[in-house]
Amino acid sequence: MYVETTSAPARKPVTVPGLGAMKAEGRKIVMLTAYDASFAAQLETAGVDVALVGDSLGMVVQGRSSTLPVTVDDMVYHTAAVARGLAATLLVADLPFMSDRDVPAAMAAATRLVAEGGAAMVKIEGAGRICEVIAALAERDIPVCGHLGLTPQSVNKFGGYKVQGKTDAAAEKLFADAQAVEAAGADLLVLECVPSALAARITQALTIPVIGIGAGVGCDGQVLVVYDMLGLTPGKRPKFSKDFLAGQGSIPSAIRAYADDVRAGAFPGPEHSFS
Repeated sequence: MYVETTSAPARKPVTVPGLGAMKAEGRKIVMLTAYDASFAAQLETAGVDVALVGDSLGMVVQGRSSTLPVTVDDMVYHTAAVARGLAATLLVADLPFMSDRDVPAAMAAATRLVAEGGAAMVKIEGAGRICEVIAALAERDIPVCGHLGLTPQSVNKFGGYKVQGKTDAAAEKLFADAQAVEAAGADLLVLECVPSALAARITQALTIPVIGIGAGVGCDGQVLVVYDMLGLTPGKRPKFSKDFLAGQGSIPSAIRAYADDVRAGAFPGPEHSFS
Protein backbone atom coordinates (compact mmCIF):
# COMPACT_ATOMS: atom_id res chain seq x y z
CA MET A 1 0.00 0.00 0.00
CA TYR A 2 1.42 3.41 -0.97
CA VAL A 3 1.60 6.01 1.78
CA GLU A 4 2.52 9.57 0.87
CA THR A 5 5.11 11.09 3.18
CA THR A 6 6.28 14.64 3.71
CA SER A 7 9.99 15.31 3.90
CA ALA A 8 11.25 17.07 7.00
CA PRO A 9 12.58 20.58 6.39
CA ALA A 10 16.35 20.65 6.05
CA ARG A 11 18.18 21.81 9.18
CA LYS A 12 21.67 21.61 10.53
CA PRO A 13 22.34 18.26 12.25
CA VAL A 14 22.46 18.34 16.04
CA THR A 15 25.85 17.17 17.32
CA VAL A 16 27.27 16.27 20.72
CA PRO A 17 29.41 19.44 20.82
CA GLY A 18 26.37 21.34 19.61
CA LEU A 19 24.45 20.36 22.73
CA GLY A 20 27.22 21.86 24.84
CA ALA A 21 27.00 25.04 22.80
CA MET A 22 23.25 25.17 23.41
CA LYS A 23 23.83 25.08 27.18
CA ALA A 24 26.47 27.81 26.93
CA GLU A 25 24.09 29.98 24.92
CA GLY A 26 21.13 29.33 27.22
CA ARG A 27 19.05 27.57 24.55
CA LYS A 28 16.82 24.81 25.88
CA ILE A 29 17.35 21.29 24.55
CA VAL A 30 14.24 19.37 23.46
CA MET A 31 14.37 15.58 23.83
CA LEU A 32 11.66 12.95 23.33
CA THR A 33 11.68 9.17 23.22
CA ALA A 34 11.01 7.31 19.98
CA TYR A 35 10.81 3.60 19.23
CA ASP A 36 10.11 3.38 15.49
CA ALA A 37 10.74 5.19 12.21
CA SER A 38 7.30 6.79 11.94
CA PHE A 39 7.45 8.51 15.32
CA ALA A 40 11.10 9.40 14.67
CA ALA A 41 10.08 11.20 11.48
CA GLN A 42 7.53 13.24 13.45
CA LEU A 43 10.24 14.28 15.92
CA GLU A 44 12.50 15.19 13.03
CA THR A 45 9.83 17.32 11.33
CA ALA A 46 9.02 19.13 14.59
CA GLY A 47 12.67 20.05 15.08
CA VAL A 48 13.22 18.00 18.24
CA ASP A 49 16.92 18.15 19.13
CA VAL A 50 17.43 14.67 20.57
CA ALA A 51 15.58 11.38 20.08
CA LEU A 52 16.05 8.85 22.89
CA VAL A 53 15.43 5.18 22.29
CA GLY A 54 14.75 4.39 25.91
CA ASP A 55 14.51 1.00 27.51
CA SER A 56 11.12 2.40 28.53
CA LEU A 57 10.06 0.54 25.38
CA GLY A 58 9.79 -2.50 27.64
CA MET A 59 6.81 -0.89 29.34
CA VAL A 60 5.15 1.30 26.71
CA VAL A 61 5.78 -0.90 23.65
CA GLN A 62 6.19 -4.43 25.01
CA GLY A 63 3.66 -4.05 27.85
CA ARG A 64 5.97 -5.23 30.62
CA SER A 65 5.85 -4.03 34.22
CA SER A 66 9.41 -2.63 34.20
CA THR A 67 12.36 -1.96 31.92
CA LEU A 68 14.37 -4.89 33.28
CA PRO A 69 13.50 -7.56 30.64
CA VAL A 70 14.65 -5.38 27.71
CA THR A 71 17.63 -6.91 25.89
CA VAL A 72 20.49 -5.51 23.85
CA ASP A 73 18.89 -7.11 20.78
CA ASP A 74 15.66 -5.22 21.52
CA MET A 75 17.55 -1.96 21.83
CA VAL A 76 19.53 -2.47 18.63
CA TYR A 77 16.36 -3.31 16.68
CA HIS A 78 14.45 -0.24 17.85
CA THR A 79 17.45 2.08 17.58
CA ALA A 80 18.00 1.06 13.96
CA ALA A 81 14.31 1.64 13.22
CA VAL A 82 14.40 5.11 14.75
CA ALA A 83 17.61 5.97 12.90
CA ARG A 84 15.83 5.43 9.59
CA GLY A 85 13.39 8.21 10.45
CA LEU A 86 15.99 10.80 11.41
CA ALA A 87 18.29 13.15 9.55
CA ALA A 88 19.26 16.06 11.81
CA THR A 89 17.97 14.95 15.21
CA LEU A 90 20.67 13.43 17.45
CA LEU A 91 20.03 9.77 18.33
CA VAL A 92 20.69 8.42 21.85
CA ALA A 93 20.10 4.80 22.91
CA ASP A 94 19.88 3.21 26.36
CA LEU A 95 22.23 0.51 27.56
CA PRO A 96 19.68 -1.97 28.97
CA PHE A 97 19.72 -3.73 32.33
CA MET A 98 23.04 -5.44 33.17
CA SER A 99 24.64 -4.65 29.82
CA ASP A 100 26.82 -2.30 31.92
CA ARG A 101 27.87 -5.00 34.40
CA ASP A 102 31.50 -4.51 33.44
CA VAL A 103 33.56 -2.61 30.88
CA PRO A 104 33.74 -5.42 28.27
CA ALA A 105 29.97 -6.00 28.38
CA ALA A 106 29.21 -2.29 28.13
CA MET A 107 31.70 -1.88 25.32
CA ALA A 108 30.11 -4.72 23.36
CA ALA A 109 26.58 -3.37 23.85
CA ALA A 110 27.56 0.22 23.05
CA THR A 111 29.40 -0.90 19.93
CA ARG A 112 26.27 -2.64 18.64
CA LEU A 113 24.05 0.37 19.41
CA VAL A 114 26.39 2.69 17.53
CA ALA A 115 27.53 0.43 14.67
CA GLU A 116 24.32 -1.55 14.03
CA GLY A 117 21.73 0.81 15.51
CA GLY A 118 23.12 4.11 14.31
CA ALA A 119 23.14 5.80 17.72
CA ALA A 120 25.38 8.84 18.20
CA MET A 121 25.41 8.44 21.98
CA VAL A 122 24.57 5.79 24.57
CA LYS A 123 22.81 6.39 27.90
CA ILE A 124 23.81 4.63 31.09
CA GLU A 125 22.24 4.69 34.55
CA GLY A 126 24.06 5.35 37.81
CA ALA A 127 27.44 6.49 39.15
CA GLY A 128 29.95 4.74 41.44
CA ARG A 129 31.33 1.75 39.54
CA ILE A 130 29.50 3.01 36.43
CA CYS A 131 31.98 5.88 36.21
CA GLU A 132 34.65 3.35 35.18
CA VAL A 133 32.39 2.25 32.32
CA ILE A 134 31.70 5.86 31.30
CA ALA A 135 35.43 6.59 31.26
CA ALA A 136 36.17 3.52 29.13
CA LEU A 137 33.49 4.46 26.60
CA ALA A 138 34.56 8.10 26.50
CA GLU A 139 38.19 7.07 26.02
CA ARG A 140 37.10 5.23 22.88
CA ASP A 141 35.15 8.25 21.61
CA ILE A 142 31.70 6.80 22.28
CA PRO A 143 29.66 9.74 23.64
CA VAL A 144 27.84 8.98 26.89
CA CYS A 145 24.69 10.36 28.50
CA GLY A 146 24.54 9.70 32.23
CA HIS A 147 21.26 9.14 34.10
CA LEU A 148 20.82 9.87 37.82
CA GLY A 149 17.99 10.29 40.30
CA LEU A 150 15.22 7.78 39.70
CA THR A 151 17.03 5.19 37.60
CA PRO A 152 14.36 2.68 36.47
CA GLN A 153 16.80 -0.24 36.27
CA SER A 154 17.20 0.13 40.07
CA VAL A 155 13.46 0.01 40.75
CA ASN A 156 13.71 -3.08 42.96
CA LYS A 157 16.36 -1.49 45.16
CA PHE A 158 14.39 1.76 45.41
CA GLY A 159 11.19 -0.14 46.26
CA GLY A 160 9.26 1.56 43.48
CA TYR A 161 9.32 4.65 41.30
CA LYS A 162 10.08 7.31 43.92
CA VAL A 163 11.53 10.82 43.98
CA GLN A 164 15.25 10.77 44.77
CA GLY A 165 17.45 13.27 46.62
CA LYS A 166 14.82 14.47 49.09
CA THR A 167 16.95 14.36 52.27
CA ASP A 168 20.05 16.50 52.75
CA ALA A 169 22.31 13.44 52.70
CA ALA A 170 20.66 12.03 49.57
CA ALA A 171 20.86 15.40 47.85
CA GLU A 172 24.57 15.74 48.56
CA LYS A 173 25.23 12.23 47.29
CA LEU A 174 23.31 12.95 44.11
CA PHE A 175 25.23 16.20 43.61
CA ALA A 176 28.54 14.39 44.08
CA ASP A 177 27.44 11.60 41.71
CA ALA A 178 26.60 14.15 39.03
CA GLN A 179 30.04 15.69 39.34
CA ALA A 180 31.63 12.25 39.17
CA VAL A 181 29.68 11.32 36.04
CA GLU A 182 30.84 14.52 34.35
CA ALA A 183 34.45 13.96 35.49
CA ALA A 184 34.34 10.42 34.07
CA GLY A 185 33.69 11.84 30.61
CA ALA A 186 29.92 11.99 30.10
CA ASP A 187 28.74 14.58 27.56
CA LEU A 188 25.14 14.81 28.80
CA LEU A 189 23.17 13.98 31.96
CA VAL A 190 19.51 13.08 32.53
CA LEU A 191 18.06 13.80 35.97
CA GLU A 192 14.81 11.97 36.72
CA CYS A 193 12.39 12.64 39.58
CA VAL A 194 14.66 15.01 41.52
CA PRO A 195 13.55 18.05 43.55
CA SER A 196 13.61 21.15 41.35
CA ALA A 197 16.00 23.13 43.53
CA LEU A 198 18.53 20.29 43.59
CA ALA A 199 18.27 19.78 39.83
CA ALA A 200 18.83 23.50 39.23
CA ARG A 201 21.87 23.44 41.53
CA ILE A 202 23.36 20.48 39.66
CA THR A 203 22.62 22.11 36.29
CA GLN A 204 24.43 25.28 37.31
CA ALA A 205 27.42 23.36 38.70
CA LEU A 206 28.05 21.16 35.64
CA THR A 207 29.54 22.25 32.35
CA ILE A 208 27.72 19.47 30.44
CA PRO A 209 24.02 19.89 29.60
CA VAL A 210 21.48 18.50 32.07
CA ILE A 211 18.14 17.19 30.80
CA GLY A 212 15.27 16.93 33.26
CA ILE A 213 12.31 14.60 33.54
CA GLY A 214 10.40 15.44 36.68
CA ALA A 215 13.32 17.66 37.70
CA GLY A 216 11.90 21.15 37.22
CA VAL A 217 12.33 23.91 34.69
CA GLY A 218 15.84 24.83 35.83
CA CYS A 219 17.53 22.14 33.72
CA ASP A 220 19.11 22.79 30.34
CA GLY A 221 16.38 20.81 28.58
CA GLN A 222 13.56 18.34 29.03
CA VAL A 223 12.69 14.79 28.01
CA LEU A 224 9.43 12.85 28.15
CA VAL A 225 8.28 9.45 27.01
CA VAL A 226 6.46 10.29 23.79
CA TYR A 227 3.44 8.14 24.67
CA ASP A 228 3.09 9.95 28.02
CA MET A 229 3.35 13.29 26.21
CA LEU A 230 0.54 12.22 23.87
CA GLY A 231 -1.65 10.81 26.65
CA LEU A 232 -1.48 7.33 25.11
CA THR A 233 0.15 5.38 27.96
CA PRO A 234 -2.44 3.18 29.71
CA GLY A 235 -3.13 3.85 33.36
CA LYS A 236 -2.14 6.85 35.44
CA ARG A 237 0.14 9.35 33.70
CA PRO A 238 3.26 10.38 35.68
CA LYS A 239 2.98 13.67 37.59
CA PHE A 240 5.87 15.10 35.61
CA SER A 241 4.14 14.54 32.26
CA LYS A 242 1.53 16.53 30.37
CA ASP A 243 -0.91 15.52 27.64
CA PHE A 244 0.14 17.81 24.80
CA LEU A 245 -2.20 16.10 22.35
CA ALA A 246 -5.26 17.45 24.18
CA GLY A 247 -6.57 20.43 22.24
CA GLN A 248 -4.01 20.10 19.45
CA GLY A 249 -5.84 17.77 17.09
CA SER A 250 -2.82 15.93 15.71
CA ILE A 251 0.37 14.23 16.82
CA PRO A 252 2.63 16.58 14.80
CA SER A 253 0.97 19.60 16.41
CA ALA A 254 1.34 18.07 19.88
CA ILE A 255 5.05 17.44 19.38
CA ARG A 256 5.56 20.99 18.14
CA ALA A 257 3.63 22.33 21.14
CA TYR A 258 5.86 20.34 23.49
CA ALA A 259 9.01 21.62 21.77
CA ASP A 260 7.76 25.21 21.86
CA ASP A 261 6.88 25.01 25.56
CA VAL A 262 10.24 23.50 26.49
CA ARG A 263 12.15 26.17 24.55
CA ALA A 264 10.04 28.94 26.09
CA GLY A 265 10.50 27.59 29.62
CA ALA A 266 6.73 27.08 29.90
CA PHE A 267 7.12 23.34 30.53
CA PRO A 268 7.47 21.88 33.06
CA GLY A 269 5.37 23.97 35.39
CA PRO A 270 5.30 23.63 39.18
CA GLU A 271 2.53 21.05 38.85
CA HIS A 272 4.90 18.78 36.92
CA SER A 273 7.78 19.15 39.39
CA PHE A 274 8.83 18.04 42.86
CA SER A 275 9.99 20.07 45.86
